[in-house]
Amino acid sequence: MKLRLAHLSDIHFGGENKAAVAAAGDRIRAGGFDLTVIAGDLTRYAEEAEFREAAAWLDGLPEPRLVTPGNHDAPYLAPLERIFAPFRRYERHVGPAPAQSWRGKGVAVRGVNTARGAQPRLDWSKGQIAEQQAREAAAWFEPGDALRIVVVHHPLVEMIGGPMTARVWGGERAAGVFADARVDLVLSGHIHAPFTWPYPHRDGRTYAVGSGTLSVRERGVPPSYNEIEVEDGCIRVTALAWTGSHYEPYRTWALDRRPG
Repeated sequence: MKLRLAHLSDIHFGGENKAAVAAAGDRIRAGGFDLTVIAGDLTRYAEEAEFREAAAWLDGLPEPRLVTPGNHDAPYLAPLERIFAPFRRYERHVGPAPAQSWRGKGVAVRGVNTARGAQPRLDWSKGQIAEQQAREAAAWFEPGDALRIVVVHHPLVEMIGGPMTARVWGGERAAGVFADARVDLVLSGHIHAPFTWPYPHRDGRTYAVGSGTLSVRERGVPPSYNEIEVEDGCIRVTALAWTGSHYEPYRTWALDRRPG
């Protein structure tokens, strides 16, 4: 099996690094990717104008694409709408918030929304995943799916030494559910820094993979996104950093795949 994925997150239209976003689009259009994944936070404040920019940029990318919402995709400056209809604008401009999915070439990719418009805690930007969400996503995979990928916005398990936290309610439990389901990759964003690590469950070959940001809200890491290449025994993740004029490798990880 050979597969190429582009994995982006936290573009934050309205506060994007315009040159980095344009150059990422050029690379994706030229790169021959099998799928482009955007793991949430397309916008800065979920304003209509920001969503229009985001939708126009997405429309310029080759298909197929899979997009899942982030916490910034619920209206920041309209608290009532954020509480009662948090993803109405997102769905009008981008697509379904509950889940998107894609299947092809023995690969199955399932989106799960970990963002909430409101929660019973002060920081509503943190993540949440219900056990039912995790189990429904795990049950969606079929026996013939040789490579299984879940896409969320918030890392389900905290990145050690990361620039910020996700504090996902239900995250540890969901990570265990996905490991039990032999998910290979759980792609995320949110913390604006690229990373990989194995979940400490089962055979240790369910990997969390985070993308950096393409916004001006850098947290000690240059604007970046991931290109992922999958071969029979290996998953190679390359975080590409924007230098101001071009992309170059920033970090590369080689992850062992579990035997079929």
